[in-house]
Amino acid sequence: MSWRVALLLAIAVGVSAAQQPAGAPGSAGAPAAQNQARPDADSGRPGEITIPAGTQIPLKLAQAITTKNAKPGDSVYAETAFPVVINDKLAIPAGTYVQGRIAQVRRPGRIKGRAEFLMHFTTLVYKNGYTVALPGSVENMPGAEKQSVKDKEGTIQQAGSKGKDAATVASTAGTGAMIGAIASDGSRLKGAAIGGATGGAAGLAIAMLTRGNELTLPEGSSVQMVLDRPLTVQEARIRQP
Repeated sequence: MSWRVALLLAIAVGVSAAQQPAGAPGSAGAPAAQNQARPDADSGRPGEITIPAGTQIPLKLAQAITTKNAKPGDSVYAETAFPVVINDKLAIPAGTYVQGRIAQVRRPGRIKGRAEFLMHFTTLVYKNGYTVALPGSVENMPGAEKQSVKDKEGTIQQAGSKGKDAATVASTAGTGAMIGAIASDGSRLKGAAIGGATGGAAGLAIAMLTRGNELTLPEGSSVQMVLDRPLTVQEARIRQP
């Protein structure tokens, strides 16, 4: 092979190397494919389970709560009614204890204003004693007929008492009409009208002086808790002893 042929081959090899894209297979600057494995965003750190914010956890109250005697700062006790599973891993077993605090209490008014209270859940206690700070609030009241959640903070509100007040006025008005008709010496219709008006006024006074319905949640009431922020638990520590 003459020196001219050798020179042409060297130039051809140099041009081919310059045209090869950076990062192409075989190039010196290409990172190895096995080193670019995408991390699993749901798994968290090894040995940890992260429960996302917005997860709903059904609870059952372990004690009754009523606005008649509840005060801000009072403790609330409940238990999880169903297990929470994340990526096929048990994160919160059923029967795990949940503790919270009552933040606000409002008794029903005598003329207007419904009974309501606000509570937050603060602590998760596993049966083996493992304890985790809990950022939870009330999302819903499943099965409740006279209570509802009125805002995003989780304030529980009692149904109004308009029907009860109307029944009180009607009852006293009817009683007054009967008494007026019996006691009247003249026209029974006139006596009934006077008695009815008097009884209606008395019933209205009674309704105005009587508080509305207290908010009472019996022991065992269902409460739907929602996580306000992600909750991370140690997988090894949540296992039952």
